[in-house]
Amino acid sequence: GIYQNLSCLCPVLLKLTLLTAVSFKIAHQLLFFFFKCSVRLAFNDCKGNQDVQFEVSHPDFVVDEEGRLSPRRDVIDSGTVMFIHGQSIHSDDMAQVDILGPPPHSLQELFKQFFGLCNKWIPYRQRRSLLVPPMFVPENQRPPFPRSIGKVISADMEENHVFHLTGKGADQDPKGVFRINRLTGEVAVQRPLDREAIAMYYLQVSTTDLSGKVVEGPVALEVSVIDQNDNRPIFQESRYAGEVLEGSPTGTTVMTMTAYDADDPNTENAVLRYHISKQSPSKPSPNMFYIDPEKGDIVTVISSSLLDRETLPTTQYELEIVAKDMAGSDVGLTGTATATITITDKNDHAPEFTHSLFQATVDEGSTGVIVNLTVDDRDDPATGAWRAVYSIINGNVGQSFEVHTNPDNNEGMLSVVKPLDYENTAYHTLLIKVENEDPLVPDVGYGPSSTATVHVTVLDVNEGPMFFPDPMVVTKRENVPVGSFVATLNATDPDILQTQSIRFALLKDPAGWLTVNPVKGTVNTTAILDRESPFVRNNMYSAVFMATDNGSPPATGTGTLVITLEDDNDNAPYVSPSVARVCEDAKDLNVVVLGGQDKDIYPNAEPFSIELGKQPGLEKTWKVSRINNTHAQVTLLHNLKRANYNLPLLVTDSGVPQLSNSTEIKVQVCTCKKNKMDCNSAWLVRSSMPLCLGLALLSILCEYPSHDVPTSPQGTGG
Repeated sequence: GIYQNLSCLCPVLLKLTLLTAVSFKIAHQLLFFFFKCSVRLAFNDCKGNQDVQFEVSHPDFVVDEEGRLSPRRDVIDSGTVMFIHGQSIHSDDMAQVDILGPPPHSLQELFKQFFGLCNKWIPYRQRRSLLVPPMFVPENQRPPFPRSIGKVISADMEENHVFHLTGKGADQDPKGVFRINRLTGEVAVQRPLDREAIAMYYLQVSTTDLSGKVVEGPVALEVSVIDQNDNRPIFQESRYAGEVLEGSPTGTTVMTMTAYDADDPNTENAVLRYHISKQSPSKPSPNMFYIDPEKGDIVTVISSSLLDRETLPTTQYELEIVAKDMAGSDVGLTGTATATITITDKNDHAPEFTHSLFQATVDEGSTGVIVNLTVDDRDDPATGAWRAVYSIINGNVGQSFEVHTNPDNNEGMLSVVKPLDYENTAYHTLLIKVENEDPLVPDVGYGPSSTATVHVTVLDVNEGPMFFPDPMVVTKRENVPVGSFVATLNATDPDILQTQSIRFALLKDPAGWLTVNPVKGTVNTTAILDRESPFVRNNMYSAVFMATDNGSPPATGTGTLVITLEDDNDNAPYVSPSVARVCEDAKDLNVVVLGGQDKDIYPNAEPFSIELGKQPGLEKTWKVSRINNTHAQVTLLHNLKRANYNLPLLVTDSGVPQLSNSTEIKVQVCTCKKNKMDCNSAWLVRSSMPLCLGLALLSILCEYPSHDVPTSPQGTGG
C-alpha cells in the first residue's frame, strides 16, 4: 500500500490499502501545508518503492522522483477530490484525498485537527477501476489555451484503450469547451468560461477499445466554474421615490433599496453592502437619513422636531445610494441609484384670517358675492390640510348669506343669496370661522385668528312700486257696456323713508279692451268684453299694468289684472257634419248622427234640440230622432234615387232666452256596388230635378183629389 509522510512536520506514516479509497479528511490544515511543504509518499509492498510510478489526477499537484506530493501553485479550489495512483511491476494501489478549504491561523490547531482526523480514518475497500474526480475551472481565464483542469485515472487501462468525453460542453452545445486526452485521460478547458452563463457542466467519461466498444463507464464528470467578481451590483431602477410624514420619530423606515449581483451568491462576490454617498441638500444636517448596510432600509436620523416640512429648506431630498459587493471591501465593485424622499405634510398649522375685520357693501335687492375673505395656511396646498372650509357661526338672520371656498386661491367668497332690504336693516354683522378639510393633529388647535368679523352695509336703492295683490283677479260678465268699471289697481312704494307719488299705465292689453286712470289706477272698458274671443283662455283675460314712482331715477313695477268673464247666451248653436252619404239601395236607412255645438258654455249650450225644418212634406221622407243632450240620428223613411239633397234643420240651445239656428245638411244618395260608393255622378241628376219634382207633384195630386196638397217637396236638388 501507499504510505504518506508529512516530512516537513513530523514522521507520521499513513497507510493506504491496495485499491482502497481512503477518505483523507486532510481538511483546512493540509491545504495550508501544501502551500509550503510536500507530502512524501511510500509504496509498501515486498519490494518497497522500487520502480514505482505515481500519477496524480489534480493538475496543480505532482509527485516528484523522490515520491514527494507537492503543489505546483497556490491551491484555491476547495472541495476538490484528488486521486493518487501508484503502480509497479508487482502491484498497484490508489488513494483519494479531499481538499476542503483554506488553512487556519494557528499551527497548534493544525496539529490538533490533523491528528484528530488521523484517528478517524477508517479504510474500506471498493473496486473502482475508473476514477473521475470533480474538477474546477475559474471563469474569465486568459490565454493560452487549452488549460489542464484534471485527470481521469483508469486502473484497468490498456494500450488499446482510449478515453472519451461526452455531454454538453464536449460533443453537445456548447461544443468544444472541454476535451480529454484519449491516451492519458487529462481533461483540459479550451476557452474562457462565464459562470453567469453556465455555472456547472455535467459530462460523462468512458473508455473504449479500438473498435469503439465501451470498456469502462460512462462515469459522471462534474466541472464547476469558479466565480470571479466580474459583475457589478445593479439596481432595478435608476431612481426610487419614497416619502415620510413630517414629524416622524427618529428611526422611521422610509423605503427599501436593494440591488442585484449576478455573481455567485455563495461567495463574497455577491455579498452587498449599502451606504449613502451624498445627500442633497445637506441642510439642516448632511446625515438626515441612514441606510442599513445589509438590508438596504432607509430610515430617518433627524429628530422629529427638525423634520418639519414648513421649516426645512425643501420638501424633497435626493440621496445617492451606493451598493458595493465583496461585503463592502475596498476592492468591491459598485452600483449606484438615486432615492428621492418627499417630506409629506400633516395638518399641524391651523388656517388664519389675514384680517380680523372685513368690510362689505351691497345694494338692497341685489344678490351675489360681496367680499373675498383671505387666509394664510402653511400646510401643503395640494392637501386637505391646506384647503379651507368656511362657516357663518353668528349673525346670519334669515339665512340671507352664504360663504363658499374659492378652489383656486382658498379664499372665502361671502355672498348674498336673499335680497336685503335697506328699510328693514341697513347693517349686518357676521362672525365667520375657517377650518381645514382634514382634522388638525392632536397637539394643534384653532385659535382666535381662525375667526373673523364681517360688517355688511346695505345701500338704499330706489325700488319700484309693488302691486298688491299681484295678480289681481276680478269677475265680469261679457258684453258689459263700453266704459264699465273693472277694478282699481293697488301699488305701494317700498321706499317708506321717502315720499314719492305713483302713476299707472297700461303695459299690455292684448285685445285692446281696457284703459287705466294714471293717477287713481281705476280700470274701465273701452270695448265689448267677449268671452269667446281668442284672447281669452279658460274664461280668463289677462292685462299687465305698470306703476312708476317719481324717484331719482324713477323706478317701475308691474302687476297683472286677470278678468274672469261670465258667459252670455250670445251664440246660436250649430250641427256637424254638414255632409252625409247613403246608398240608393241601402237596407239600413240611417243616414248620419248629428252633433250639436255652441261657443257658449253651460247653461247657455246643451241640451240641444235638433229637428226637421218647417218645410211641409219633409216628415214623409226624413226622420230626426234624439240620441242624447247633444246628438240626434237622421234616418230616411224610404230609399231615394241617386241625387244630392239639402235637408233643412232647426237647432236650439237651452239658454235664457233660447237661441235657434236654421241650417241644413247635404245628403248625397250614391250608387254602391261591391262595397264601393260612387257619388261622382250624383251631380248629373241636378238637370232633371224639375221634371222629378213635377212628377212628384202629379203623384200627390192623384192621391189627394180633394186638393189637400203638401206645401213642400220631400227633397230638393242640390
